[in-house]
Amino acid sequence: MSNPKDSCFHCATPIPKGVKVELSIDGKQESFCCPACRAVTQTILGSGLEKYYQHRGNQQQERPTEIESEDQLALYDNESIQAPFVRTIDSDRKEALFVIEGIHCAACVWLLEKHLTEQVGVTSFTVNLTNHRARLVWNPSEKPLGELMAAIISIGYTPHPFTPNQEEKLYEQEQKKAMRRLGVAGVGMMQVMMMSSALYLGDAFFMEEHIQNFIRWTSFIVATPVVFYAARPFFNAARRDLRTRHLSMDVPVSIAIGGAYIASVWATITQSGEVYYDSVSMFTFFLLIGRFFEMKARHRTGMAGNELANILPASATRLTETGEQLVPVSELNPGDRVLVKPGHSIPADGILFTQHTSIDESALTGEPLPVSKALGDPLVGGTINMEQAIEMEITSSAEQSRMSSILNLLDRAQADKPKAAQIADKVASYFVAGVLLTAVVVSLIWWQISPSDAFWVTLSVLVVTCPCALSLATPTALTAAIGSLRKMGLLVTRGHVLESLAQCTAVYFDKTGTLTTGKLTLRETTPLCEQSVDELNQLAAAIESRSEHPIASAFAPYFEYSVEEATNHVGRGVEGTINGNTYRIGKPGFVSELFGNQPPTHPEGTGIFLLMGNSSGPLAWFSIDDQLRPEAIEAVKQIQALGLPVGMLTGDREANAQRIASELGIDHVEAHLSPEDKLARVKAMQNNGERILMIGDGINDIPVLSGAQTSIAMNGATDLAKTSSDAVLVSSDLRRIPGSLNMARKTRNIIRQNIGWALLYNLIALPLAASGFIAPWMAAIGMSLSSLIVVGNALRLTKQL
Repeated sequence: MSNPKDSCFHCATPIPKGVKVELSIDGKQESFCCPACRAVTQTILGSGLEKYYQHRGNQQQERPTEIESEDQLALYDNESIQAPFVRTIDSDRKEALFVIEGIHCAACVWLLEKHLTEQVGVTSFTVNLTNHRARLVWNPSEKPLGELMAAIISIGYTPHPFTPNQEEKLYEQEQKKAMRRLGVAGVGMMQVMMMSSALYLGDAFFMEEHIQNFIRWTSFIVATPVVFYAARPFFNAARRDLRTRHLSMDVPVSIAIGGAYIASVWATITQSGEVYYDSVSMFTFFLLIGRFFEMKARHRTGMAGNELANILPASATRLTETGEQLVPVSELNPGDRVLVKPGHSIPADGILFTQHTSIDESALTGEPLPVSKALGDPLVGGTINMEQAIEMEITSSAEQSRMSSILNLLDRAQADKPKAAQIADKVASYFVAGVLLTAVVVSLIWWQISPSDAFWVTLSVLVVTCPCALSLATPTALTAAIGSLRKMGLLVTRGHVLESLAQCTAVYFDKTGTLTTGKLTLRETTPLCEQSVDELNQLAAAIESRSEHPIASAFAPYFEYSVEEATNHVGRGVEGTINGNTYRIGKPGFVSELFGNQPPTHPEGTGIFLLMGNSSGPLAWFSIDDQLRPEAIEAVKQIQALGLPVGMLTGDREANAQRIASELGIDHVEAHLSPEDKLARVKAMQNNGERILMIGDGINDIPVLSGAQTSIAMNGATDLAKTSSDAVLVSSDLRRIPGSLNMARKTRNIIRQNIGWALLYNLIALPLAASGFIAPWMAAIGMSLSSLIVVGNALRLTKQL
């Protein structure tokens, strides 16, 4: 149980410079790459599972989490080891995230999902074709996690517990393997092509037979590593598919490569017929290079999703009675005090215990400007402290943090397949069977027409019609668009959002907290005495400073001095003494009792009117109202410019609703609605064929957010409202909504373009190949280019920011 000093004892990865994490094992000091690996090792040894490391031996593993035995799988039933990638949903269900190794196409995804959902205890199992992440929801009391992982392995795939760092290691290893195979195929192809050119010239200039045989045997020697090493992934996948009685694109590819190679070997041995070593090598090379670029695009989208997870730091400086202590973030608990230096990330959700700082929340909200924070303000894990060293108190563990919730919602959205993706997956599965049937028919026809050409024509048909582009058409576009929307500040939490946003026919807003800030502000001051507006505002602020009523917050910006004494009269107002004079502010009847006359008539307008006075008489009217969000007018205009009508459904009074609507240019307004009324209005419109997008924030919006075809909750919404919605506007900038509608339309267009191109390509390429106009190497290039066009077109969505 030892390891090289420069590698981690547990995962065998290189130890970063400056990291010194050690543990004494059997009297020997072992080194680790991080505290997490040390903690896992302690758990393994503490559980009496020392044989895990004995079984692994001293060999460096090619994959740190390679699963080879039942003993290793049993480790994943330990809750401590499950902690990084498993969360508890309720008393009966848990959710685990994996990265699945060995996925090549939509048929692989279909097979995995079908096989796992048939297992006892599994509620759901979804796989994302683009980034190969899988989400498993199961009942651990019915079947342990280790057995479910074994079920994945049994059909030829390898599950790895998902963590961003682990996924990046897998990406790196996958890329190295792909480049090695690509190099072997490329070198082999060049050498065989040179020798094939000599054979072609020899046919024209009557090359001697023994020289032709020499070139054929040399081509055989060069092409064999290409087939048995470079093309090995195709054969492995095809063998797995045949064993599980499910067809994928690797089956026709393997038949084409294997058939051409075997026929060439037979021709070489018998010294009769044609050899296809050049076609085999070129076909393998172009297939691999196509898959290599697809892999790079997939890694790009996967890494983009990991950016959000990686913004949480690995360690934090905890403040203890003995001083500062550097600890892993996973060991922080609610109540811990933490020191965060300028430029460092906030390690977990908490409360600021320093007078002032600025926080960069761009990773969370998409807003580039830092946000000012004061003593007692909440801080979100993953945001960045900008100004000075601060102290904060942790309020939630890393697993319960807001960032973790966002990541879970994001993963759920990417795993949730819309109808278009489901149809594409199903079509791709049946398409392979159609390709094989077509190849058999073409082979029989050409055998009757020209037996010498039948083989390579059939080979071209098998190659040119592989449904890679069709399988990639939808998931690549959806993943790219969801990532772009997250960067814009809209967190998509359900997979149908892009599809339904693109179909939206009308947009409806709640008023308070959605179109408005949701905070009462002082709209206007009307003096009734000789004092200035500023003096009257400061008097009112001093009196209201002792009140806990929400109205008091409207005067906070004008606070200059304190009140000597203050008394809250519930439901009426506040009475206070300043410089020996008694003042009242609140309802007119309450204030008029102080000066003994009838209260004056309040000015015209909407909002809440408060009267302030003293024993001498009334002093001022204050108009308190909720204010429009500064970007609301522009957002509404942009939505209307997209050709969509905008409406308002609110529980507020008619006068207030009409004032806001007139400022925004909204024509359709319904006020004084209960939560049930809002839901009924939306349901009625949807029953008439409308496709409604509803934006809200409060508890009273929960029914309508759940009932609307598409719903968006504001960032400041209640937790229930966020859970009931299909997306969350984390930036709180309403201009992101028209941007999201535009992105959804572009995504729909790109999906249509991708599917249209994939179908058009096959409709054109299949007849040409069946007619003998496309050679196998041309088919390989065409199929690879078709897939790359689809992926490249989808990645255009990442530039729409």
